[in-house]
Amino acid sequence: MRRVFRGIPVLLLALVAFAGLAVYAQTAKSEAKDPPTARIALYRLAPGKQLEFLKWMAQNEAIEKEAGVPVAQIYAHTNGDAWDYMQIAPDLTKEQQAKIDEISKKRGVKTGMQASLEFRTMVAWHTDTLTIGPMTAADIVAMASK
Repeated sequence: MRRVFRGIPVLLLALVAFAGLAVYAQTAKSEAKDPPTARIALYRLAPGKQLEFLKWMAQNEAIEKEAGVPVAQIYAHTNGDAWDYMQIAPDLTKEQQAKIDEISKKRGVKTGMQASLEFRTMVAWHTDTLTIGPMTAADIVAMASK
């Protein structure tokens, strides 16, 4: 049991690093003072729901592309902890989310609470967190010095 807990800080550090790389690849560096934000999610899927979940995610990616918003990056687990997939997605504006919802409704895809409940039929467990970045250590020091 102790061995599992020792790996958690390393996993969290790796997740933040992956998030920074993914967001950096999708987001042009702006002159704005506030760094971009991203959402990192880990999913452990319900037994037998792997393919259904991936098709659901692919459908959402197609809608995001049509809406012209950055598409989330997904990583498949191959070894180590108990999660199946990790997703790193830019934090969307209200306008971007409204465009996604509009396209979803036109395609007959669930939105809001209905989509949330559908999602929960495919996952046994999930967690997500918001991050800022990508940034350098110097950027964070500069933010802390203000």
